[in-house]
Amino acid sequence: MFNSELQLGQILVLEGKLDADDLELALREHHKSGERLGTILIKMGLVTEEDVLRALAQQLQLPFVRLSEVQIPKEVIEKIPAKIVSHYSLVPLEQSNGTLRVAVSDPLDVHTLDDLRLVLKMEIEPVVAPRKDIEEAIKRYYGIGADTVEELMQEQGNETTIEVDRTIEDIDEMAEDASIVRFVNQIIAEAISDRATDIHVEPFEQELRIRYRIDGMLYEAAIPPSIKRFQSAIISRIKIMADMNIAERRLPQDGKIKVRVQDRDYDLRVSTLPTPYGESISIRILSRDSDLISLDRLGLDEYHLKILRRMIQKPHGIIFVTGPTGSGKSTTLYAALTEINTVDKKILTVEDPIEYRIPGVTQVQVNPQIDLTFARVLRTMLRQDPDVIMVGETRDPETAQAAIRAALTGHLVFSTLHTNDAAGAVSRLLDMGIEPFLVASSVEGLIAQRLVRVLCPDCKVSFTPSPEVLNRLRVNKLDTTDAKFMRPAGCEKCRYTGFRGRTAIYEIIKVTEDLKQMIVARRPSNEIKQAAIANGMRTIREDGWLKVRAGLTTIDEVLRVTMEDEFGGVVYDE
Repeated sequence: MFNSELQLGQILVLEGKLDADDLELALREHHKSGERLGTILIKMGLVTEEDVLRALAQQLQLPFVRLSEVQIPKEVIEKIPAKIVSHYSLVPLEQSNGTLRVAVSDPLDVHTLDDLRLVLKMEIEPVVAPRKDIEEAIKRYYGIGADTVEELMQEQGNETTIEVDRTIEDIDEMAEDASIVRFVNQIIAEAISDRATDIHVEPFEQELRIRYRIDGMLYEAAIPPSIKRFQSAIISRIKIMADMNIAERRLPQDGKIKVRVQDRDYDLRVSTLPTPYGESISIRILSRDSDLISLDRLGLDEYHLKILRRMIQKPHGIIFVTGPTGSGKSTTLYAALTEINTVDKKILTVEDPIEYRIPGVTQVQVNPQIDLTFARVLRTMLRQDPDVIMVGETRDPETAQAAIRAALTGHLVFSTLHTNDAAGAVSRLLDMGIEPFLVASSVEGLIAQRLVRVLCPDCKVSFTPSPEVLNRLRVNKLDTTDAKFMRPAGCEKCRYTGFRGRTAIYEIIKVTEDLKQMIVARRPSNEIKQAAIANGMRTIREDGWLKVRAGLTTIDEVLRVTMEDEFGGVVYDE
């Protein structure tokens, strides 16, 4: 055994992956503990798992494969049941002449290979692959929780009818089945592992589709097709976890789930919607352990950061952050509150829901069922002697009136609006019936934002775009000096999407005296925007262009979240 381990170490040294002195230390530890040399080297941080497996494959004269680069035929996947694949952590690759080739991460585990030969009654030929590759391949080819679904199929026998006619009692009983519980847990854990912000469980006539929203884009999760049979039980299990009424399938419901995954706490906001084929479920994932982001990490450059910091230090007035759902408005508001959260300021918030807790800030969640609305809480807040108030969303004229009244009575107010662009917030307030002079005298700043995906730093590659590609952005006076144009490539760390994480692009309007006069005169939003541009405002597309030049994102990403308007600015592409 010692000679075998020595040979593995020598291969690593010859390959330049390991220093001879480090090998000597690791061999002494191996001799003392009896633990495998490869495991010791990985624990000591001297080599990676892939380094060890490549050396081991060379030592045993076995092929080493990257499963992400291999396309496995469907008929080969069907040779080994999901239960065996998951239990032994292996993947079948190909079959020929009565021999099945399988990828394993531990080729020294001869017991697994012998068991496989007995179960499948054929010769087994191993190849070496990293454990992570094998786990990803199992999910890709068999689906998430495939072994669990296989157990359910065996428990339910061979019936092929979809369970739409079961009684509530039957479904309730199935929803508590250990396999259903395990499958739902696997779906949630997989979403959190993939950095998803939302899970969508969508029933259709012939299938149950599960999708994750990652970095703002939806990706379909690989699940076994047979899961449609257990649709009602899965949906009921989620509703039980969210403390909903599982007997009520005709009306929308909302609920919450608290889960703990890998020592982190998460709040899941669950919403159901009745459809002809069953209830569609949307789950928003919020981490309770997330550190509040600071203004410096929002994606603001020095120009915008200076403007925003000046705005949030004002003693009174209202600042609106605009953009569609999922554009990061709440994150910007939380970052602004964190920046000014000092012991000499009393900060109150009214939200629906409270997404993140801020130490030192009094936060209130609305509850329409008991008439605890934004407007009602706001009126009460003014009697609490606050310095700063945050209104989660200005949805109606009553809330808008209360927020502006608070701004006019000496309070600094933050809020959000769903509008196309920053200047559109003025039109929206006027449409709500707010008098123009009230808007002009209370609003200090208007911020519009969208989120663009950030290129994966581990795999992005440089390229030179053609003039036609650059022209697609249509921002005035494109400056390509010192530009670092990058495009996505795809790797393991970004799940082969080419992107990892998101950043914001902004436009910020400072409401100057000129703009106040235009607001009082009820000038249209496009004229207000033109005046703001003349005063130095940078449009969202222009801000996106700067991030393209810096190699952070791509031209296509900026085009995806913005569109050009008739005078060269941008509006949101809803």
